[in-house]
Amino acid sequence: MRSFAQADRFVSDVQARRLRPAYVFVGDEAFFRRRCREAILQHLVPAELRDFSLFDFDLGETDLAEILDRARTPSLMAPFQVFFVRGVKNLFGRGSNEEKLAAIEVYCKDPNPDAVLIFVADHISIPADARRMDLTDKERYQRIRETMGEYCGIVELARVEEGEAARWIGEYCATREVKIDPDGSRELVDALGGDMMMISNELEKLILYAGDKKRITLGDVETMVLAAKQRSLYELTDAISAKDRVRALEVLDAILSTGEGDEAAIGHLYMLAKTFRQMLVIVERNVRDQRMLWAALWQGFRVPPFAADDIIKQARRYKSKRELTRAIRLVAKTDLALRSNPPSKRLVLEKLVFDLTAEPKPEVPGWSQEELSV
Repeated sequence: MRSFAQADRFVSDVQARRLRPAYVFVGDEAFFRRRCREAILQHLVPAELRDFSLFDFDLGETDLAEILDRARTPSLMAPFQVFFVRGVKNLFGRGSNEEKLAAIEVYCKDPNPDAVLIFVADHISIPADARRMDLTDKERYQRIRETMGEYCGIVELARVEEGEAARWIGEYCATREVKIDPDGSRELVDALGGDMMMISNELEKLILYAGDKKRITLGDVETMVLAAKQRSLYELTDAISAKDRVRALEVLDAILSTGEGDEAAIGHLYMLAKTFRQMLVIVERNVRDQRMLWAALWQGFRVPPFAADDIIKQARRYKSKRELTRAIRLVAKTDLALRSNPPSKRLVLEKLVFDLTAEPKPEVPGWSQEELSV
């Protein structure tokens, strides 16, 4: 698999001890970075000697000269030393940085043979399709290749194509003697936006959940993976924002027919309310693209990567903030109804979908929307 090739090659070099003095890990795909780090720990750093042989630095906090001096100095306690150095963007900040880059080059020409430097350039994002790479990231990557690439090994940690991610899931499950249904594998990839670190973490939970049955189904993914539940909710809000009542009711039925069903109604309603509040912020701040979205929504209130474009599109279907505040009021009203132990929670939610997909009535001075709907 193409996206896995560079990390696999580095792991092979570590196993065979065919190491260059220094490497640059370029990319923010944490899954591959963890994979490379685990290989280093397994083959180069004995567990009982890690306090003496494994070091983590940040160029924003520690001077490069100090790190290079420590790398040059053989350890009396450990046969091999590994230095992980974050904050590579500090080597390319404002002003002249030629001295710093020259110092790395000098070290690489006369290195300590019992040490390796790993520079982590995780401020750069590399998509699965390199042609879609952000212009700023492309310029940063090119500068690293033209300078550090002359004397350091470059290990590209790019995002993974969905097909490769699904294939990896199947292969990994086979190593754990677990079978995963193709629909479940695809849903896991789609729900988590192809983020391999999140996929691997959630897959471990699913394998434990599968237990003795040794099989993971689509229903298991929808039950256990929060993002999969969110995905269904975004499909529901898509139908609601398009005023497609039939499709909205079908999606609602599918949501209530999986996992905890009616018993999870309060949780579904909470996520629905959160989505409408996110749309309100998008409309208020006139968000047009993903960059504006990340700036507009604060930490803890952001949307999953797979839903970014969808929620912007859905929000733009509403003609005014008044329509969205009306939707939020309807959800709040439904929340009160659900907490009063109605005979059927499903009917309460279906009524909410009917109300949300109805065209709002025009405002009349002195009357509220709720009073008009009575």
